[in-house]
Amino acid sequence: MELHFDQELTQAKDQLLRMASLAEQAVTTAIQGLVQRDDVAAKRVLDGDNQLDLLQKEIDEQCVALIALRQPKARDLRFIIVTMKIAAELERIGDQAVNIANRARLLNREPQLKPFVDIPRMFELTRDMVRTVLDAFVYGKLDVAKQVIPHDGEVDNLEVQLHRELTSFMLEDPQTITRSMNLIGVSHSLERIGDHAVNIAEEVVYLYEGRDIRHETKNA
Repeated sequence: MELHFDQELTQAKDQLLRMASLAEQAVTTAIQGLVQRDDVAAKRVLDGDNQLDLLQKEIDEQCVALIALRQPKARDLRFIIVTMKIAAELERIGDQAVNIANRARLLNREPQLKPFVDIPRMFELTRDMVRTVLDAFVYGKLDVAKQVIPHDGEVDNLEVQLHRELTSFMLEDPQTITRSMNLIGVSHSLERIGDHAVNIAEEVVYLYEGRDIRHETKNA
């Protein structure tokens, strides 16, 4: 019975990692659609969003069944709860990828407003945050999970910097307003992905320490 339960927990983790891979690929492809002005890539993100939704549903159903049938205690119960919460964060990352892809398709219809510098940097930072925190989840690297949290400030700073630059464009030339607003939307989606990575980091700490640090990190 215990061996079978461990196998079920491993299966849930594997499903979550598959979901993480799909979410990361969605964001990568959406940014490709923007930077390379590739409508085909952007559409691929839109067409694939349903996969993440279905995986989240499968993970939730599997976790609820484990709680109902196995009545897990202590850390096993925390693992199941955290798995469901991380799945929700990954689904939201997928939603942000869809937002970026939609913005990319709109931007690709007009001349490029400015060289892409800040947005690719934001993407690299958030991608690394998500990768790192999921590695921390799999291998129980608490210190690594905690180190992800301060990087969110770097993403926020880049968003603010880009917002200021684009606001200047709009004030100087009203014809840039639509493109500027779409780029601001892309940067906001990337900033939200950074927030989701922080949320996952907090869940990893809860899983391995049994301590809720959500309000601590928000007030730090």
